[in-house]
Amino acid sequence: MKDNMVTLDNYLDSHYIHRSNWLRAAVLGANDGIISISSLAIGVAAASVTREPIVLATVAGLVAGALSMAAGEYVSVSSQTDTEQADIEREKKELKEMPAEELKILAEIYEKRGLKKETAMQVALELTEKDALAAHIRDELGLNEISQANPIQAAFASGASFTVGGVLPLLVILFAPVKGMEYWLYGSTIIFLIILGTIAAKTGGSGIIKAVARIAVWGSIAMGLSALVGYIFGVKV
Repeated sequence: MKDNMVTLDNYLDSHYIHRSNWLRAAVLGANDGIISISSLAIGVAAASVTREPIVLATVAGLVAGALSMAAGEYVSVSSQTDTEQADIEREKKELKEMPAEELKILAEIYEKRGLKKETAMQVALELTEKDALAAHIRDELGLNEISQANPIQAAFASGASFTVGGVLPLLVILFAPVKGMEYWLYGSTIIFLIILGTIAAKTGGSGIIKAVARIAVWGSIAMGLSALVGYIFGVKV
Protein backbone atom coordinates (compact mmCIF):
# COMPACT_ATOMS: atom_id res chain seq x y z
CA MET A 1 0.00 0.00 0.00
CA LYS A 2 2.83 2.37 0.87
CA ASP A 3 4.54 1.68 -2.44
CA ASN A 4 1.31 2.43 -4.24
CA MET A 5 0.99 5.78 -2.44
CA VAL A 6 4.57 6.71 -3.34
CA THR A 7 3.87 5.84 -6.95
CA LEU A 8 0.72 7.98 -6.90
CA ASP A 9 2.58 10.93 -5.41
CA ASN A 10 5.29 10.64 -8.02
CA TYR A 11 2.65 10.48 -10.72
CA LEU A 12 0.92 13.63 -9.47
CA ASP A 13 4.21 15.49 -9.12
CA SER A 14 5.02 14.72 -12.76
CA HIS A 15 2.18 16.89 -14.04
CA TYR A 16 3.25 20.30 -15.30
CA ILE A 17 0.39 22.15 -13.59
CA HIS A 18 2.14 21.60 -10.25
CA ARG A 19 4.88 23.90 -11.49
CA SER A 20 2.57 26.69 -12.66
CA ASN A 21 2.91 29.04 -9.68
CA TRP A 22 6.69 29.28 -9.45
CA LEU A 23 7.16 28.91 -13.21
CA ARG A 24 4.84 31.83 -13.95
CA ALA A 25 6.62 34.11 -11.48
CA ALA A 26 10.10 33.08 -12.61
CA VAL A 27 9.44 33.35 -16.35
CA LEU A 28 7.56 36.63 -15.98
CA GLY A 29 10.34 38.12 -13.86
CA ALA A 30 13.20 36.98 -16.09
CA ASN A 31 11.39 37.97 -19.27
CA ASP A 32 10.55 41.40 -17.85
CA GLY A 33 14.12 41.83 -16.64
CA ILE A 34 15.64 41.03 -20.02
CA ILE A 35 13.21 43.08 -22.11
CA SER A 36 12.84 46.05 -19.73
CA ILE A 37 16.55 46.53 -19.12
CA SER A 38 17.49 45.92 -22.75
CA SER A 39 14.81 48.33 -23.98
CA LEU A 40 15.92 50.98 -21.50
CA ALA A 41 19.56 50.52 -22.43
CA ILE A 42 18.82 50.61 -26.16
CA GLY A 43 16.89 53.83 -25.78
CA VAL A 44 19.78 55.46 -23.88
CA ALA A 45 22.43 53.96 -26.19
CA ALA A 46 20.67 55.40 -29.22
CA ALA A 47 21.15 58.88 -27.70
CA SER A 48 24.62 58.44 -26.20
CA VAL A 49 28.18 58.32 -27.44
CA THR A 50 29.71 57.23 -24.10
CA ARG A 51 29.27 54.14 -21.94
CA GLU A 52 28.70 55.81 -18.55
CA PRO A 53 25.13 57.07 -19.09
CA ILE A 54 24.09 53.69 -20.45
CA VAL A 55 25.54 51.86 -17.46
CA LEU A 56 24.01 54.32 -14.99
CA ALA A 57 20.55 54.09 -16.53
CA THR A 58 20.78 50.31 -16.72
CA VAL A 59 21.83 49.82 -13.10
CA ALA A 60 19.15 52.24 -11.89
CA GLY A 61 16.53 50.47 -13.99
CA LEU A 62 17.69 47.08 -12.74
CA VAL A 63 17.40 48.03 -9.07
CA ALA A 64 14.09 49.86 -9.49
CA GLY A 65 12.64 47.12 -11.67
CA ALA A 66 13.57 44.29 -9.29
CA LEU A 67 12.08 46.11 -6.30
CA SER A 68 8.98 47.03 -8.29
CA MET A 69 8.46 43.45 -9.45
CA ALA A 70 8.88 42.08 -5.94
CA ALA A 71 6.55 44.66 -4.39
CA GLY A 72 3.95 44.27 -7.12
CA GLU A 73 3.93 40.50 -6.87
CA TYR A 74 3.71 40.64 -3.08
CA VAL A 75 0.74 43.04 -3.15
CA SER A 76 -1.00 41.09 -5.89
CA VAL A 77 -0.63 37.69 -4.25
CA SER A 78 -1.45 39.12 -0.81
CA SER A 79 -4.69 40.58 -2.17
CA GLN A 80 -5.55 37.24 -3.73
CA THR A 81 -4.74 35.44 -0.48
CA ASP A 82 -6.90 37.87 1.53
CA THR A 83 -9.84 37.27 -0.80
CA GLU A 84 -9.40 33.52 -0.58
CA GLN A 85 -9.20 33.66 3.22
CA ALA A 86 -12.37 35.77 3.38
CA ASP A 87 -14.19 33.17 1.29
CA ILE A 88 -12.92 30.39 3.55
CA GLU A 89 -14.15 32.22 6.66
CA ARG A 90 -17.52 32.71 5.02
CA GLU A 91 -17.64 29.02 4.16
CA LYS A 92 -16.90 28.11 7.78
CA LYS A 93 -19.81 30.25 8.91
CA GLU A 94 -22.20 28.75 6.36
CA LEU A 95 -21.19 25.21 7.30
CA LYS A 96 -21.94 26.01 10.92
CA GLU A 97 -25.24 27.81 10.32
CA MET A 98 -26.75 25.76 7.47
CA PRO A 99 -24.99 22.40 7.09
CA ALA A 100 -27.89 20.77 5.25
CA GLU A 101 -27.91 23.43 2.53
CA GLU A 102 -24.15 23.18 2.16
CA LEU A 103 -24.35 19.41 1.83
CA LYS A 104 -26.93 19.84 -0.92
CA ILE A 105 -24.70 22.33 -2.73
CA LEU A 106 -21.79 19.91 -2.58
CA ALA A 107 -23.92 17.07 -3.94
CA GLU A 108 -25.17 19.27 -6.79
CA ILE A 109 -21.58 20.09 -7.72
CA TYR A 110 -20.72 16.40 -8.06
CA GLU A 111 -23.95 15.76 -9.93
CA LYS A 112 -23.09 18.45 -12.47
CA ARG A 113 -19.73 16.75 -12.95
CA GLY A 114 -21.47 13.61 -14.14
CA LEU A 115 -22.31 11.53 -11.06
CA LYS A 116 -25.77 10.09 -10.56
CA LYS A 117 -27.92 11.90 -8.00
CA GLU A 118 -27.64 9.14 -5.40
CA THR A 119 -23.91 8.70 -5.97
CA ALA A 120 -23.30 12.44 -5.78
CA MET A 121 -25.10 12.64 -2.44
CA GLN A 122 -23.19 9.65 -1.10
CA VAL A 123 -19.85 11.20 -2.11
CA ALA A 124 -20.87 14.51 -0.54
CA LEU A 125 -21.85 12.75 2.68
CA GLU A 126 -18.60 10.81 2.95
CA LEU A 127 -16.42 13.85 2.20
CA THR A 128 -18.41 15.96 4.64
CA GLU A 129 -17.90 13.36 7.38
CA LYS A 130 -14.17 13.31 6.69
CA ASP A 131 -13.56 17.08 6.33
CA ALA A 132 -16.48 19.26 5.30
CA LEU A 133 -14.49 22.47 5.08
CA ALA A 134 -11.76 20.95 2.93
CA ALA A 135 -14.35 19.53 0.55
CA HIS A 136 -16.08 22.88 0.12
CA ILE A 137 -12.80 24.79 -0.23
CA ARG A 138 -11.67 22.42 -2.96
CA ASP A 139 -14.90 21.76 -4.85
CA GLU A 140 -17.09 24.81 -4.19
CA LEU A 141 -14.47 27.56 -4.01
CA GLY A 142 -12.04 25.87 -6.38
CA LEU A 143 -9.02 26.39 -4.14
CA ASN A 144 -6.21 23.89 -3.66
CA GLU A 145 -2.49 23.73 -2.90
CA ILE A 146 -1.67 24.27 -6.58
CA SER A 147 -3.61 27.50 -7.01
CA GLN A 148 -2.59 28.99 -3.67
CA ALA A 149 0.63 31.01 -3.59
CA ASN A 150 2.79 32.42 -0.82
CA PRO A 151 3.23 36.23 -1.11
CA ILE A 152 6.82 36.18 0.19
CA GLN A 153 7.84 33.35 -2.12
CA ALA A 154 6.16 34.99 -5.11
CA ALA A 155 7.82 38.35 -4.36
CA PHE A 156 11.26 36.77 -3.98
CA ALA A 157 10.85 34.68 -7.15
CA SER A 158 9.81 37.70 -9.22
CA GLY A 159 12.48 40.03 -7.84
CA ALA A 160 15.27 37.48 -8.11
CA SER A 161 14.33 36.35 -11.62
CA PHE A 162 14.04 39.98 -12.79
CA THR A 163 17.53 40.62 -11.44
CA VAL A 164 18.95 37.55 -13.18
CA GLY A 165 17.27 38.56 -16.43
CA GLY A 166 18.38 42.18 -16.13
CA VAL A 167 22.00 41.30 -15.40
CA LEU A 168 22.34 39.67 -18.84
CA PRO A 169 21.97 42.88 -20.89
CA LEU A 170 24.07 44.70 -18.26
CA LEU A 171 26.97 42.35 -19.02
CA VAL A 172 26.59 43.15 -22.72
CA ILE A 173 26.69 46.87 -21.93
CA LEU A 174 29.86 46.48 -19.89
CA PHE A 175 31.80 44.58 -22.54
CA ALA A 176 30.32 45.44 -25.96
CA PRO A 177 31.65 48.37 -28.02
CA VAL A 178 29.83 51.65 -27.40
CA LYS A 179 29.53 52.25 -31.12
CA GLY A 180 26.59 50.22 -32.33
CA MET A 181 25.71 49.24 -28.74
CA GLU A 182 22.00 49.10 -29.54
CA TYR A 183 22.62 46.43 -32.18
CA TRP A 184 24.71 44.36 -29.79
CA LEU A 185 21.95 44.66 -27.21
CA TYR A 186 19.23 43.71 -29.66
CA GLY A 187 21.05 40.64 -30.97
CA SER A 188 22.08 39.35 -27.56
CA THR A 189 18.65 40.00 -26.09
CA ILE A 190 16.96 37.97 -28.80
CA ILE A 191 19.34 35.12 -27.98
CA PHE A 192 18.56 35.46 -24.26
CA LEU A 193 14.83 35.45 -24.98
CA ILE A 194 15.10 32.38 -27.19
CA ILE A 195 16.96 30.53 -24.42
CA LEU A 196 14.41 31.65 -21.82
CA GLY A 197 11.50 30.66 -24.04
CA THR A 198 13.02 27.24 -24.65
CA ILE A 199 13.64 26.61 -20.94
CA ALA A 200 10.13 27.78 -20.02
CA ALA A 201 8.55 25.61 -22.71
CA LYS A 202 10.48 22.51 -21.68
CA THR A 203 9.75 23.07 -17.99
CA GLY A 204 6.07 23.73 -18.61
CA GLY A 205 5.62 21.03 -21.24
CA SER A 206 4.43 23.42 -23.98
CA GLY A 207 5.53 23.89 -27.59
CA ILE A 208 9.03 25.35 -27.93
CA ILE A 209 8.53 27.08 -31.30
CA LYS A 210 5.37 28.85 -30.18
CA ALA A 211 6.91 29.99 -26.89
CA VAL A 212 10.11 31.24 -28.55
CA ALA A 213 8.23 33.06 -31.32
CA ARG A 214 5.92 34.77 -28.85
CA ILE A 215 8.67 35.98 -26.56
CA ALA A 216 10.97 37.07 -29.40
CA VAL A 217 8.31 39.02 -31.31
CA TRP A 218 7.12 41.02 -28.31
CA GLY A 219 10.67 41.60 -27.16
CA SER A 220 11.61 42.94 -30.60
CA ILE A 221 8.64 45.30 -30.58
CA ALA A 222 9.55 46.67 -27.14
CA MET A 223 13.20 47.20 -28.04
CA GLY A 224 12.37 48.70 -31.43
CA LEU A 225 10.05 51.28 -29.93
CA SER A 226 12.61 52.14 -27.24
CA ALA A 227 15.31 52.66 -29.86
CA LEU A 228 12.95 54.85 -31.87
CA VAL A 229 12.28 57.04 -28.85
CA GLY A 230 16.02 57.33 -28.23
CA TYR A 231 16.72 58.35 -31.81
CA ILE A 232 13.88 60.88 -31.98
CA PHE A 233 14.13 62.56 -28.57
CA GLY A 234 17.69 61.77 -27.54
CA VAL A 235 20.37 64.36 -27.02
CA LYS A 236 23.85 63.00 -27.63
CA VAL A 237 25.74 62.80 -24.33
